[in-house]
Amino acid sequence: MTEYSAGLEALENRIAKDLTLLELPAKPWVPKRIEREQAVIDVIFVGAGMCGLAGAARLKLSGVDNIALFDAAPAGKEGPWETFARMQTLRSPKTLAGPCLGIPSLTFRAFFEARWGEGAFERMDKIPKGIWMDYLRWYRKVLALPVTNDTRVTQVAAARDGLIAVTLEHDSRSRVEYCRHLVLATGRSGLGGGATPAFLQGIDRKFWAHSADHIDFATLKGKKVVVIGAGASAMDNAATALEAGAGALEMLIRRKDMPRINKMTGIGSQGVVHGMRYLPDRWKYRFNDYVNSQQVPPPSSSTRRVTQHKNARIFLGCPVESVTQQGDRLVLTTPVAKFDADFVIAATGFRNDFIGRDEFSDFAPHIRTWKDGIFEPSMGTPRPFMLDAPYLGDAFQFLEKEEGSCPMLEKIHCFNDAAMLSHGKLSGDIPAISAGADRLTRGIAAKLFAEDVETHFAGLQAYDVPELRGDEWVDATPSLLETAK
Repeated sequence: MTEYSAGLEALENRIAKDLTLLELPAKPWVPKRIEREQAVIDVIFVGAGMCGLAGAARLKLSGVDNIALFDAAPAGKEGPWETFARMQTLRSPKTLAGPCLGIPSLTFRAFFEARWGEGAFERMDKIPKGIWMDYLRWYRKVLALPVTNDTRVTQVAAARDGLIAVTLEHDSRSRVEYCRHLVLATGRSGLGGGATPAFLQGIDRKFWAHSADHIDFATLKGKKVVVIGAGASAMDNAATALEAGAGALEMLIRRKDMPRINKMTGIGSQGVVHGMRYLPDRWKYRFNDYVNSQQVPPPSSSTRRVTQHKNARIFLGCPVESVTQQGDRLVLTTPVAKFDADFVIAATGFRNDFIGRDEFSDFAPHIRTWKDGIFEPSMGTPRPFMLDAPYLGDAFQFLEKEEGSCPMLEKIHCFNDAAMLSHGKLSGDIPAISAGADRLTRGIAAKLFAEDVETHFAGLQAYDVPELRGDEWVDATPSLLETAK
């Protein structure tokens, strides 16, 4: 047996022991249901990246084990780490507990040290993204989470008796699964995917891509590439293009100076994790508005990864005003100058809407957002992606724009980056994902229990396993009465 397998096997044995010490997983307690002669799934997760895995794991450990996760990606390719996450290392500190759910042996550190030792962990600066993905694959395996890959959700519709009908497509064949709760664990892309600037709409897609798209960087060798944006994603995409042999690369940045301070890092605390949700709406908006006005700087390592190339140039104070196609090139107009490019990468963030998401068309128009009577001008800048964010309930569930218009929404949970304005960063980033999974589980478990309260009460009445047999004592009352005669 190799040192690697021995270390990991020992860790997995330790996890098994730790779970028994914590009496986990709890015994299953949710009554089974049947719909159209098939078993109803209590909770379906759309997405099996970090958020989906953490949420499903917490539910399973809490005795809600009739769950399923469906992901469109092949096995082991879930989430951004093998696709559009083009950084070399994670930006989060290596010591973060992440999705361990309060179990030390489930942390990334425990996993890493089991494979390479404590010394290697001490020497490591930041976590290589490939090793982080290895950890998530192992996390799924060691907790035996029921993930089905290569499966896409094509429709979500209300069914009878409060159930949700989820249409799934696999190998060009469709089937319907029924569930009681649906969790959208769709990660950074949230609800709508990449945000396309107006100046790129109508431009042939062979000339440009969003930073979250699949990009064949090999085709950019020798080409002139323009990257729009100044965030971490912009830097990572620019560096990847340069490393693939781009002939020249120019970054067009709207701001006149680069953001340098990550404001939220400075106030990170358990108070923020647990308290942001319960602030008045004006304070939630104010926090997020201020952070967005200051912007989050790209990591120093990502920036240097770009600037070490002599054929890379950064232009500040150059917001793109328009883009036109001239022959086989694009021309980008800014207040300072015009820039031409063979290919443009738009690192312009993500949007909060359901445009183009046909699978959600049955309920999307009914979702209450921050612009539906929540936002007031006194809260701050009316930023479209914030106003379009869903206004969520305590368990990340969608709320109705008009009461009674779509009862199904209370059973659909937005456990992804789009929840940040309502809940803080509990369902998109590594630091507080365990707290987010716990909040999600508490809400779903409470709802499941309340819905089946009559069944649980009947179970209470029917329970008849005695703890006393009747021969453990002698009733002295008769002797007392005899003496009193």
